[in-house]
Amino acid sequence: MRYDVIVVGIGGMGSAAAWQLARRGQRVLGLERYDIPHAMGSSHGISRIIRLPYYEDPAYVPLLRRAYELWREIEDASGEELLITTGSIDAGPEDGGLFQGALASALQHELPHEVLTAAQVGERFPAYRLPAGTRAVFQPQGGLIASERAIVAHVRAAQALGAEIRAREAVRAWRAMPSGGVEVETEQGRYEAERLILAAGPWMGQLVPELSRLAVPERQVLAWLQPLRPELFDRSRFPVFNLDVPEGRFYGFPIYEVPGFKFGRYHHLEEQGAPEALRREPDARDEALLRDFAGRYFPEGNGPTMALRSCLFTNTPDEHFILDRLPGHAQVVLASPCSGHGYKFCSVVGEILADLATGDGRTRHAIDFLRLDRQPLAA
Repeated sequence: MRYDVIVVGIGGMGSAAAWQLARRGQRVLGLERYDIPHAMGSSHGISRIIRLPYYEDPAYVPLLRRAYELWREIEDASGEELLITTGSIDAGPEDGGLFQGALASALQHELPHEVLTAAQVGERFPAYRLPAGTRAVFQPQGGLIASERAIVAHVRAAQALGAEIRAREAVRAWRAMPSGGVEVETEQGRYEAERLILAAGPWMGQLVPELSRLAVPERQVLAWLQPLRPELFDRSRFPVFNLDVPEGRFYGFPIYEVPGFKFGRYHHLEEQGAPEALRREPDARDEALLRDFAGRYFPEGNGPTMALRSCLFTNTPDEHFILDRLPGHAQVVLASPCSGHGYKFCSVVGEILADLATGDGRTRHAIDFLRLDRQPLAA
């Protein structure tokens, strides 16, 4: 059987793309090298933040608005609660890029928000102990996505519409065919399709050598600590956060599923390398770094360790995504790397990938700042 589209990598973005393609009546084959879901890439660990006042670039906000709509659509299709609203805190020094960027996004896109001092944050959300002089943007629509559940929901919805999904089938190679389609070789066989979507996260540089310097895997570690006062870390009283402090930039979540509040440091220990070579098991140094942060800024959360888990970021030089067709191969669509902040966009990225892989390959979404020919990547 010749497929319309083969999707390689059925994680957050690949699973969403499979569903969007199946909704359009496409014959879809999804190939995943590990389980569905699995703990070897970038989408595991129970939850991911979603937030609207995007300090990374205001251009992401229209994509986020559509992402919210599509998260609700897959919730309706699956009957699963996937987007949990907690509110969001983006906080740091008043003149810092995180606070100023979040505020600029909120103002430019007229997002409902409040600007709070450190004391005001602590009064409203008693688990927080932010440094004096910190300013925060509170936005009530922020929250978390149940990341692994969402992958399963997208896969099941795609399968219900006829998509074929194969796990534990690693792609060895792919090639463009003279006919204009593609051939994909796996450990089990060969498949042909009109179009190919590569959404393989940390393995993108191996599948597309042109990306080897633009898609750099990095080890990341997350902690779940049992709070000393769990009621302060309930999702009704604890917004998700991004926090810029002297020790680095951290992010965190209320208690959800695992009996601990979850947090991590962006770029953790800055360990980069091939995905197979990076350390998977967290150690005492990882825990000490994270526990020091909790003790300083969330002391009521600094109880016994409930879990430590590693995952992988895949970073571009400018830390923006890559969403584009592969130059010289219009039938091949690239998705990722997402530099550690992409999961919240998976629902809308699935729609964008379906646009790029069908019809004339155009999308209504403004993604020029995420294409391969942008100046920071071209340089």
